[in-house]
Amino acid sequence: MVEAGAWWTLLAAPAMLVALAGLAVAGHAALEARDAGRSVSAAAVVRPLLGVPRALVAQPRRLPASDVALWRAGVVTVPVAAVLSTLVIPFGGVAVADLSVGVVWFNAMEVLTWAGLWLAGWGPNASFSLVGGYRFLAQGLAYELPLMFALISAATGAQSLRVGDIAAAQHGLWYAVWMPVAFVVYLAGVLAFSFLGPFAYPAGRDLAGGVLSDTSGADRLLLEAGRWLWLAAGSAMAVPLFLGGDTGPGLTPWGWSLLKTLLVLGALVWVLRRLPVIRADRYVEFAWVVLIPLTIVQALVPALVDLNR
Repeated sequence: MVEAGAWWTLLAAPAMLVALAGLAVAGHAALEARDAGRSVSAAAVVRPLLGVPRALVAQPRRLPASDVALWRAGVVTVPVAAVLSTLVIPFGGVAVADLSVGVVWFNAMEVLTWAGLWLAGWGPNASFSLVGGYRFLAQGLAYELPLMFALISAATGAQSLRVGDIAAAQHGLWYAVWMPVAFVVYLAGVLAFSFLGPFAYPAGRDLAGGVLSDTSGADRLLLEAGRWLWLAAGSAMAVPLFLGGDTGPGLTPWGWSLLKTLLVLGALVWVLRRLPVIRADRYVEFAWVVLIPLTIVQALVPALVDLNR
């Protein structure tokens, strides 16, 4: 049972999320330098982070006939939704909000990113941004249903939507072991709602950055930060859903939560550099023909196990 978070967790959870996102950016920069044949130095690792102060003081871009209110609302929604999603994730047995529908909350915050990113594409009233926003909607049609069935599989196994109950129900046998399809589909969903790596189609180079093409300064920083914050949040959520939560020998619960989160985050960052960008229309076909049937079958497995208990 996860206890309700103390007041200090209201600051600790976002701070940890920002730190994990920063580690992911640094790790991605190190892999990028290595793949380009450059030496992996401290300067190469921190270079992306050094651009943060410049972005904060840069003037935002002004476009004719843009809807600034919608544009800014969309830009802010992406990182804010990522931070809010962590309220139900237990670290070391402590969550900010021990909601009885924690899985639904996490999924709702992820869906909120749909609206935010589409508004960030619509608001500038520019072609590349608009196409990038619609690409994310198309991509969402592909990944969202399999992701929801993956979440349902974990919740069905625990017979609860409370994230802490799902972690406690695994009893030494992680759901990643006997729900491998749900686990893999969930990780693919994390990459998709972070629109990174193979799912960076909404911010594609063929669109000069897509949803990012017309943002600058703090606006661009918020969108970029939102991508990495979501990658970190999705990695942290994988731990109680599929990796047994904070349990394990030798380390404290906080230590196991952090270690497992870092391992998942490191694996996802590695994947970013190894898989090509997938076109949304092709992934839609693959998701609806292959992934949805597989995840439905996967969701039936814990349901049948529960019925036979």
